[in-house]
Amino acid sequence: MAGTVWVGRRFPVRIGRDAGCELRLDDAGVWDWHLIVELQRTTGFSLKPFPNALMRVNGLPASDTLLRNGDTIELGAVQIQFWLGPVRQSSLALREALSWVAIAATVFAQIAILYWLLE
Repeated sequence: MAGTVWVGRRFPVRIGRDAGCELRLDDAGVWDWHLIVELQRTTGFSLKPFPNALMRVNGLPASDTLLRNGDTIELGAVQIQFWLGPVRQSSLALREALSWVAIAATVFAQIAILYWLLE
């Protein structure tokens, strides 16, 4: 499964062998309920193993840990790289168009005033 991309859309995300897990892995050393990724608004993404499950983050043994962009999570024979998705900017086309209309209206109003004053 190397190179496979999985996108978590709802949190928490449970990872393990069980059919109830959002990310299901059948590799050696992965428990039925291995770990959980939670999104906490104040601190970010946290990673917590289920009781007695072992994991490593960036090659170091870990229990409860905060995830950073690019962290490598190891559980059993599996390595998962944690990445944040690219941020998509909302379309600003309407605001930009309205700004140009306002600029054009201002320019035409100034020309009209100058024409009126010079007559």
